[in-house]
Amino acid sequence: MRILINDRECEADTGDLLLDVAQRNKCHIGYICGGSGICQSCFVYVKQGMDCLSPRTEVEKAFISEKLAGVGGRLACQTTIVRDGSVTVLSRAEHLRRIVVGLNVSGFVTYAQTIGYNVVNQLPSGVGNIVERIRSGHLNPATSIRNVAKGAGQATGLIGRTVEENLPFIQGPARFAGDASKAVYDVASNTLCAVSGGRLHLPGGSCDAHKTQPAIEKVQITARTVKK
Repeated sequence: MRILINDRECEADTGDLLLDVAQRNKCHIGYICGGSGICQSCFVYVKQGMDCLSPRTEVEKAFISEKLAGVGGRLACQTTIVRDGSVTVLSRAEHLRRIVVGLNVSGFVTYAQTIGYNVVNQLPSGVGNIVERIRSGHLNPATSIRNVAKGAGQATGLIGRTVEENLPFIQGPARFAGDASKAVYDVASNTLCAVSGGRLHLPGGSCDAHKTQPAIEKVQITARTVKK
């Protein structure tokens, strides 16, 4: 089946956690605790298809207020796809971005109030849930640390994909010569070079890769001191 995460079509199967689907498809859902259910960074808004998802877990009930659950709030690391259907999900960051970009003042106020209410009212139960899971052996601190490291790797892949999609001018073959201070980006043979020695190398300048290309323009800037 296919589900939408931040408007991106993602391949998913019944039995998958929403967090696993996001990671597999490099979609933006937070991964800080790596799925241990202790940080809420994977909080999402389910906009469609709640009936296709598993009921709220005790972890979710501890961290997410009834008020926030009422607007579709879930933890992606706790939410499993249980049947085929249409599922649409927005990460917390994407939800907020759309409010801000749309200049939705009333929406922002409602968002802030809801999140503030959740933090104040759910913090004690959230902490209590973590302590209880550690005591009962259902949450291993060492495993949680390993999950954090795993989540960091997934986040790195997400960053790479995001940069590639949103900065098209850096796409293309990249060539690095020497150390980082002498690195050269060569995209479709028409690219700026790296900064080295305090200078920005441009085609036609001192960069060895572009000496044969015509200079874009030479500009001389003179500074003077004005006495007061």
